[in-house]
Amino acid sequence: MSHAEDHDGTRRDFLYYATAGAGAVAAGAAVWPLVNQMNPSADVQALSSILVPVDAIEVGSQITVKWRGKPVFLRRRSEAEIEQARSVDPTTLIDNHARNGNIDGGDGADQNRSLDEAGEWLVMMGVCTHLGCVPLNDAGDFVGPDGIGGWFCPCHGSHYDTSGRIRKGPAPENLPVPVASFHDDSTIQLG
Repeated sequence: MSHAEDHDGTRRDFLYYATAGAGAVAAGAAVWPLVNQMNPSADVQALSSILVPVDAIEVGSQITVKWRGKPVFLRRRSEAEIEQARSVDPTTLIDNHARNGNIDGGDGADQNRSLDEAGEWLVMMGVCTHLGCVPLNDAGDFVGPDGIGGWFCPCHGSHYDTSGRIRKGPAPENLPVPVASFHDDSTIQLG
């Protein structure tokens, strides 16, 4: 083997490695946009967590906000609503699961569904668990003793009590409680 042949082999090896490296960089540059498109867009990331001012909500009323494309009920319950919700034996419920994104597990007791220990604040997704309709508030067979509270889905007749638990009708589950917390005394953070 001569010195010239040894030099050609080294140059040939270099060209193979350089070509393979350039091909890998080109393949990565071509694939990256395809992978990157699967990341959430900026508007979706912005809505992953929102702050909702609740200081203007009167006792016994609620507001509905849109979060992640769905309605969310934020209700400031009256003492009568809380008392009625807490007097229900969870074992008698159609769905005895908390369905609360803030806790792991738990039965359908009102204490496992309200946002605060006193039970004044109830935050729930406003979508009927039967076919996705939006239930009407202060309606249905489980309205509180003061005439407020409870939800009714008129599309197929699902009745929810003052804690958002399914009590009558075709809906299989309680209205889910999303991940939520108090940002400060007058603001609730969703997400």
